[in-house]
Amino acid sequence: MRCPKCSSDNSSVIDSRGDGDAIRRRRECEDCQFRFNTYERVELAVPSVVKKDGRRELFERNKVRAGLMRACEKRPVSIEKIEETIESIERRVCELGVKEIPSREVGDMVMDALKGLDTIAYVRFASVYREFSDVKQFVDALESLTRPRSIKVANDS
Repeated sequence: MRCPKCSSDNSSVIDSRGDGDAIRRRRECEDCQFRFNTYERVELAVPSVVKKDGRRELFERNKVRAGLMRACEKRPVSIEKIEETIESIERRVCELGVKEIPSREVGDMVMDALKGLDTIAYVRFASVYREFSDVKQFVDALESLTRPRSIKVANDS
């Protein structure tokens, strides 16, 4: 691994820890003694995302991150929660086992995740993702958040 400070290829692993889907390695450059972290994660076969205009591009977790970060800006959502959400969405996309996935499905996954994270972030994302053209669409999105969910109660007889 190349040192980010001096670009030397002489580094050694001081510590390794696995945390779910990634392995964190603490490294030290043997030339300048600079310490840095690297992360290793299993690279899954990710499908191509089919855009609205028919273009295809590989699924990129950084695009999901950018959308989530923009929606959650100035909201009380931790970076850890955002990263967990990204991992969850990426895992779900890969587990589908398809070669192509419509961008609409990825967007729906992000919206579902945001609904549970932060309702304001959900509405922000929905307004851009669903391309609201008038206030009625915005109000409909808000009302969908306040509708009571039907709860099924099992009989104890």
